[in-house]
Amino acid sequence: MTRVGAVDCGTNSVRLLVADVDGDTLVDVHREMRVVRLGQGVDETGRLAPEALERTFAALRDYASICLETRTERVRMVATSATRDAANAAEFVTGCTAILGVAPQVVSGAEEARLSFRGATAELVGFAAPYVVCDIGGGSTEVVLGTGDVAQSASVDVGCVRLTERLLRADPPTAVEVVAAVDAIGRALRVVDAAVDVARGRTFVGLAGSVTTVAALALDLPAYDPHAIHLARIPALAVEEVTAMLLAATREERAALPVMHPGRVDVIAAGALVLRETMRRWSLPEVVASERDILDGIAYGIASARVGRTGPDEGA
Repeated sequence: MTRVGAVDCGTNSVRLLVADVDGDTLVDVHREMRVVRLGQGVDETGRLAPEALERTFAALRDYASICLETRTERVRMVATSATRDAANAAEFVTGCTAILGVAPQVVSGAEEARLSFRGATAELVGFAAPYVVCDIGGGSTEVVLGTGDVAQSASVDVGCVRLTERLLRADPPTAVEVVAAVDAIGRALRVVDAAVDVARGRTFVGLAGSVTTVAALALDLPAYDPHAIHLARIPALAVEEVTAMLLAATREERAALPVMHPGRVDVIAAGALVLRETMRRWSLPEVVASERDILDGIAYGIASARVGRTGPDEGA
């Protein structure tokens, strides 16, 4: 049994998982998410904003303390879409390394897809394979086909933050904006079509906060409940209804929804739209919502490959 610390830094959030891992068994010790919006404006400026960097570093300081308190043996940090795109990524890497004691690994879209697939499929007992795993992030979306391992994958630059900043700017989004966003998603999915034979999949699995929030709304939960959401089957019709509601709602109305995380209020409509268009394109009857994702894949990888070092620096 190895106690590991996995940190996933995406365009919208930075998350920590401290877990005890033994082979294919993973037991949570501590799981936490902070919405830091690291990708704020990066699509327009090409740089990580100073305030976004500081929000991220503040969260990482807290995570370093948690890793020390829980006696985490090995730590790995993975950074995804926003840092792949940023001209000042070196500043980000230097700051993270000073805080955690390990350098963040800025992974490719293909590696992001592999890690997401590993985390998402570890608990799919009783679901038919092959699986199609769709990870809708802030800056990119990964689509992966496989059974025990990845057979085909694609990563495209459509995500809830990127679409919101580029196209869905009104409150609520206008019909013209929605049409433009649908067109952008369609172009991206054509790229996926060329790389992934989605028709081979027998179970469609959706990951990340956009999907799990749509699932929580479809289930009409009184509060966000990851246990109720994990592996819930959400019909395509329910995804259509939730997406229509979110696109028609004002920011204030979205914020009042009992399952809504404050950091997702501005971008959830775009995330739901990506999910809806994905399911429409491939005529998918349902999505299985998963609370296990790239974070869990990172944790499995640390334990099996012995990646990382013994915890963050004492002074971090």
